[in-house]
Amino acid sequence: MRNLSPVNLAIVLLIIGNLLASLSDVAVKLLAGGISPYQYIFIRQVVSLLLILPFWLRLAKSQRDLTNIKVTAVRAHLVLLGSGCMMVAITYLPLATANALFYAAPLLMIPLSICLLKEMPNSSKVIATLIGFIGVLIVLRPSQFHWAALFAMGTACTLALFNVLVRKIPSEQPVITTLMWTTLLSVPLSGILAWIYWQPVTARELIWVVVSATLILTYNGLAVIAYKKAPTTQIALAEYSGLIFVTIFGVCWFNELPDWLTLLGISLIVLPLIPKTALKGRKRKC
Repeated sequence: MRNLSPVNLAIVLLIIGNLLASLSDVAVKLLAGGISPYQYIFIRQVVSLLLILPFWLRLAKSQRDLTNIKVTAVRAHLVLLGSGCMMVAITYLPLATANALFYAAPLLMIPLSICLLKEMPNSSKVIATLIGFIGVLIVLRPSQFHWAALFAMGTACTLALFNVLVRKIPSEQPVITTLMWTTLLSVPLSGILAWIYWQPVTARELIWVVVSATLILTYNGLAVIAYKKAPTTQIALAEYSGLIFVTIFGVCWFNELPDWLTLLGISLIVLPLIPKTALKGRKRKC
């Protein structure tokens, strides 16, 4: 990888990260609903906290301080809600369908940005959002609606709000500090809920939760490195490799073959999210 340009290296890191994130979804799928979402969330957050802690302790004392505790606390509990919804969606929906609905998050960020940040998008973004929502409706398939799709949309909504609220956190606050406090503030409530709804956990289930948490954190780390190495518009397209991976894993490991309508819906969701620069680059090559 030493011979790769910063952009190409960033793309490779994002693809590897999305592969790991897709494998995290597989780990959740393999739990097969054996533990409650509350237990899954609590164990995952504790594992994440233990993995983040050494990196946080290496920061200077001034860099460890938390700013804007209210927003961080809201984001922490959005993580809990989104993770719980994600577990239910992946358990009961095909991997490709669940992930396609998760990708509605960037589309939802536009109306949220209007309401919360008073940011007015241009007409092209509005049109792209409408196209994306048509794709969501196709994937949801009202005539064949599955109740777990509501949880997938719940994940998309919480993720969109989570991302919009990050704009209210000072940019000078280190990413590790943000991750540390967000994770720490999510532990008390998740612990209480896990205790209330606790049921026996097998060693196999515990291993899959630890694997899921580790893979997701690794993806987050690789994404941070990638976006620091190259402009977002030049590498963001690599993020959509995740949909390819989950579709392949769904077919190979769970016999989940998506039909043509699902593939059409996925295409309509993803196309508006592709940076214009990437599309222009492809046109020049044709």
